[in-house]
Amino acid sequence: MSEEIQVQIRLMEMDDIDGVLAVEEACFPTPWSRTAFVNELKANQFAYYLVAEAGERVIGYCGVWVIIDEAHITNIAVDPIYRRKGIGEALLTGGLELARTFGAEKLTLEVRVSNEAAQNMYEKFGFQRGGIRKNYYTDNQEDAQIMWVMINEEQ
Repeated sequence: MSEEIQVQIRLMEMDDIDGVLAVEEACFPTPWSRTAFVNELKANQFAYYLVAEAGERVIGYCGVWVIIDEAHITNIAVDPIYRRKGIGEALLTGGLELARTFGAEKLTLEVRVSNEAAQNMYEKFGFQRGGIRKNYYTDNQEDAQIMWVMINEEQ
């Protein structure tokens, strides 16, 4: 395995948006805009975002909406250069902790049906497959697999 990197997971700040956009553009064919992230941080009372930082560089992020007792992962992304080093799992762990802290009992997300690596990671955290959202992704009309997990303390 390659050399160990020191990664810090923390809440996203406005100053992180440039780094998050770089990750977003490296990971997704239809990346979110700067305006979308600004709105998430400033205007969406349900949104919480984490970043993974190596040194001064944002190398990943995770967004979570918490609405009453349900949470939803909006996006989770790791710079392709830093994948397969546990960063996605650290971000997902942080997102689950945030959701639990703010009262969520279950968490859901959508993932491309072709993204088996992500689905396998989610299953390691106890996520189960739900339904399919047909033509969910606008870039190629790929279906999304809905996945969910119960996160309340008793389980």
